[in-house]
Amino acid sequence: MYAQMVKSDGPSDAELSPEERAFQARIDAGEKIEPKEWMPEGYRKTLIRQIGQHAHSEIVGQLPEGNWITRAPTLERKAILLAKVQDEAGHGLYLYSAAETLGVSRDELFEKLHSGKMKYSSIFNYPTLSWADMGAIGWLVDGAAIMNQVPLQRTSYGPYARAMVRICKEESFHQRQGYSIMMKMARGTEAQREMAQDALNRFWYPSLMMFGPSDKDSVHSAQSMAWKIKMNTNDELRQKFVDETVPQAEYLGLTVPDPDLSWNEDRGHYDFTQPDWDEFFEVLRGNGPCNEERLGARVKAWDDGAWFRDGLNAYADKAAARRLAAKTAAE
Repeated sequence: MYAQMVKSDGPSDAELSPEERAFQARIDAGEKIEPKEWMPEGYRKTLIRQIGQHAHSEIVGQLPEGNWITRAPTLERKAILLAKVQDEAGHGLYLYSAAETLGVSRDELFEKLHSGKMKYSSIFNYPTLSWADMGAIGWLVDGAAIMNQVPLQRTSYGPYARAMVRICKEESFHQRQGYSIMMKMARGTEAQREMAQDALNRFWYPSLMMFGPSDKDSVHSAQSMAWKIKMNTNDELRQKFVDETVPQAEYLGLTVPDPDLSWNEDRGHYDFTQPDWDEFFEVLRGNGPCNEERLGARVKAWDDGAWFRDGLNAYADKAAARRLAAKTAAE
């Protein structure tokens, strides 16, 4: 979902140190790497980038939906959406915790997010204009996330793989929630049906972008695959997403906004139009419709919470001082 990777063939086996060869042998054997075990610095940095960007995406991803909690059409829909947004916060916390096992602090990760040094999924820089967008996000965006994340349950780094087990279970409910909204809208009034189609039109290509750039432009892809940090290529996952999602749209009676979409009998897959990659990279550079708004909201939340973090630190310092004083008195 969430790491944008560059092409790299990585070092040859002859260039690896004995430690690196032994490490790669463990990866090839399907073993999990745990936090205190030796790992190449490149492996650690790649994980920090991928897990950090994944965590940021979960946290920033609350913002487009959070705007609709008070505007949900029924109390039940409000409660469901509130629970979903809460889940996304939890996913971010699981992932930040996994990243911390690699020796990076949560504060460092936030600093990289706020300064623009670390990205989050481009999809969250698009606006949510109607209630139907809550359906499109659940169905398409969480659907694409699941497509990305299910293979990560088998990723080589133990804390990351284990975090993904619970995240994927919860994301599957999120997708069903979104599809339920779309089904209700698509089978409702003509105005509701038009709203559902409009949401699909606007979120289809940004959802395809969630898998990252085409494989030929992918960052560190070969090395990430070799280390089993990444389990599938971007294009493989994008194709799988299209193949599974198009029949769902047809069941809803909605039209995927791609006039060239067609089933290819020879390939056994749908042929489809690639997203506008110029738009994708523009959004990554910070020039999307909501980049400034999303990042501004995160920075404001961080600044507004400074007093609380300071209070927690002061309390912890006092508690430590009391423990030390009690220990000294006992001695």
